[in-house]
Amino acid sequence: MTGDLTADEICSLLQLEPNATCGFVRVTFGSKLPIAVGGLPAPFAEARPLGSALYFLVTPGAPVRLHRIRNDQLYHYYLGDPLEVFLLHADGTTERVIVGPDLRGGQQVQLLIPGNTFHTARLSGQGRWFLGASSEWPGVIPADVEIGNLDELAGKYPAVAAELSAIAASVEPDTSVDRE
Repeated sequence: MTGDLTADEICSLLQLEPNATCGFVRVTFGSKLPIAVGGLPAPFAEARPLGSALYFLVTPGAPVRLHRIRNDQLYHYYLGDPLEVFLLHADGTTERVIVGPDLRGGQQVQLLIPGNTFHTARLSGQGRWFLGASSEWPGVIPADVEIGNLDELAGKYPAVAAELSAIAASVEPDTSVDRE
């Protein structure tokens, strides 16, 4: 039964660790098939795995920070509360998508986040925790990740500036216990 799982239990059972961008994370797959230097167009200069995947857990104190990765990624819903994801597309448009189990209510169990799309998210529903995964291709290396500048992005995306600020202000990243 998943209703009585706590965030602490999930972190322990799945061996999740605090992460700078996505709450608590464990990389579960990195392809052993490499893409050599020069095997991809810019901005992918370094060698990297063909693909990668990870679990991530979001809690009120361990949010999805405003960030982007160069790579396309696919979010997958597994358990818990829905996650409201804010996408800031490179063309200046924005999109809000709920990743969660309520298919009849318009939620999605998968969400494609195109490469170079800044995004952040907040819990919805009861707001306890969200357990999901992300699959990326090509595989992610640290150079692919960029933390967003809230003030700069709020100016470029004024329609969602207040929500971006509210999400950022609502939490201070917390890696302590009591993640129920």
